[in-house]
Amino acid sequence: MWALLGILLAPFRFVRHVFVAGVFAVALFLGLFALLLLSIWVFDLDKNGVIAQFALIGMIAAVVLGTTWLGAPAGDGGWAFAVALLLTLPGYALGRFGAGDVKLLAALALASNLDALLWSLIGAAVFQGAWVLIHQRFSAHREVPSPGVSTKQPFAPFVLTGFVLYWLWIH
Repeated sequence: MWALLGILLAPFRFVRHVFVAGVFAVALFLGLFALLLLSIWVFDLDKNGVIAQFALIGMIAAVVLGTTWLGAPAGDGGWAFAVALLLTLPGYALGRFGAGDVKLLAALALASNLDALLWSLIGAAVFQGAWVLIHQRFSAHREVPSPGVSTKQPFAPFVLTGFVLYWLWIH
């Protein structure tokens, strides 16, 4: 009799474990989200307020409204944000990306979805490559930069171009 009762109640134990794991995952997400909001608020609002405020408002809107600014579910914006950080933070750590590029892509991810982010990056890479080839082809001589002047190309105009072309393509 007890064995039969144990067999009948076994699926409910599994459901209980899944429920506990789900509650733990939600609590972990909310904790990390709060830590991210705090870090943006403390470290970044005084230095580069425009992009940080955009990202902060985008995160709060996604949590409260359940959608991103472009109408995608908040979960899609969260995945896009995670992918944006995974793709840009190594470049920032190696000195290939500036902090503004990382924040711009994070804000774009929070305002849209993963498709928009990836197509914007693909478009940005194509247009930056084309720009470099055109600049090399048509520049008659190489300009020697002054010491202390950065030679890195800004990535933001190319991301904007990629996003605009993606937006025109889907509409």
